[in-house]
Amino acid sequence: MGLSDGEWQLVMNIWGKVEADIPGHGRDILIRLFKDHPETLDKFAKFKNLKSEDEMKGSEDLKKHGATVLTALGGILKKKGQHAAELQPLAQSHANKHKIPVKYLEFISDAIVQVLQSKHSDFGADAQGAMKKALELFRNDMAAKYKELGFQG
Repeated sequence: MGLSDGEWQLVMNIWGKVEADIPGHGRDILIRLFKDHPETLDKFAKFKNLKSEDEMKGSEDLKKHGATVLTALGGILKKKGQHAAELQPLAQSHANKHKIPVKYLEFISDAIVQVLQSKHSDFGADAQGAMKKALELFRNDMAAKYKELGFQG
């Protein structure tokens, strides 16, 4: 289920725009995740007190965590599928410490695509398809690592 060189190029093109404002994109993606899937908020003790979208938008902690998430994801995407070394510590922390189910990775993948669609008019159907494939590759590899670690997420 690998991506073609052309698909990876589409992913890298939009990711360059994400990197121009990692904190803003990260904040918006987490807000979308929490809005669409409120149950995911239970995994984030430091954000549970944020009840409204305005409170979320004003949270520096949320913005910082969004930047952390997207920085890690960017490092993985730039490996164009050759991300085993980057994935291992991420899978370990998400399985053993944070207990993040694979389903939540699917939820955040959807949030990423939706936010990129809303922020970038040039994130067309081909680029969306390529990003969805790249994120699916990431999720599948995370699920495989979870299984190796004995986490039934």
